[in-house]
Amino acid sequence: MQIRLGLPKGSMQEATFDLFRRAGFNLHIGSRSYFPTVDDPELECILLRPQEIPGYVAAGALDAGLAGQDWILETEADVVEAADLAYAKQTSRPVRLVVAVAQDSEIQSVRDLQGKRIATEVVRLTKKYLAGHGVEADVEYSWGATEAKVPELVDAIVDLTETGSSLRAHGLRILDTVLESTTKLIANRASWADPAKRAKIESLAVLLQGALRAEGMVGLKLNCRADRLQAVTSALPAMKQPTISPLADPDWVALEVILDARAARDLIPRLKAAGAQDIVEYPLNKVVP
Repeated sequence: MQIRLGLPKGSMQEATFDLFRRAGFNLHIGSRSYFPTVDDPELECILLRPQEIPGYVAAGALDAGLAGQDWILETEADVVEAADLAYAKQTSRPVRLVVAVAQDSEIQSVRDLQGKRIATEVVRLTKKYLAGHGVEADVEYSWGATEAKVPELVDAIVDLTETGSSLRAHGLRILDTVLESTTKLIANRASWADPAKRAKIESLAVLLQGALRAEGMVGLKLNCRADRLQAVTSALPAMKQPTISPLADPDWVALEVILDARAARDLIPRLKAAGAQDIVEYPLNKVVP
C-alpha cells in the first residue's frame, strides 16, 4: 500500500519540507525534480502548483495532498478534510484573502467596486464574494504580479496576504477580508474509504499537527528539594501543571513542564531563585495530545 501525496511547490515548498522534517519525515529533491524522495516506503510525493492539488485529489490522481482552503473553495473540489495545518511561509497564523486598492483610491467600501475592474487568481471566489454584497464588477484572472497592477491596469485586486507588508510596500491598502485560509491535509473520498489508506493518512495528520503544536514550545526539566516544591511550582505560569517524580533521595523531587519558549527566558531565573536546581531546557519536535 502506498499513498500518493501532492505537496505545494513554489513559495510554500520550503515551509512544507520543514514541517515534514519536524514531523519525522526527511524529504530530498534534486534541483530539477518534481518527485521528492522520502524515507517512508508508504509515501510517494509529487510537487505541484497549490491550485492544482485539490482537483487531482478529488479526481483520484492523488490519494491526498496539502492545499489552502482558498484553493479548495475556488476549485469546488469534493475532498475529505483530514487535518487543519495552520502554517504558512512566514507565520503560523491563517493567511487572509483580501480586497486591496491603491492608498489614494476613492474606493472606500466594497459597494464602491460596482462596475470596477478587479484582478485575482481566485475568480470564482471573488465573484461569489461580490455577489454577496450585491456588486457586479469585471473580474479578470491574474497570471502573476497581481500587486503591481493597481492602479494602472485595474482598480482593485483580491490576493492572499500573511502580514500585509507586501501590499503596503506596493502602495496598497486593504479594503476588506474575503476569507481566512489555512493549509489543509485533504484526501480523495475513495482513498479515505480504504481502511489501510485512511489509517496512513490519519497517522500523517497526527504527526504533522503534533509538529505544529510543538512550534514555539520548549520543555523544562529541573530538580528541587521536597520542602521547596511549593515555592517552585508557584513560580510556574498559571495552568502549567508539572509532572512531579520522586528521586532516589527522598528529600528531592524532579519536575518537568512544557511551556511557551518565550516564557522560559524569564521563568528560569525565577525557578532558580525559588530553589530549583539542575534546570535543563530542551526543544520539542512534536506535541500530541
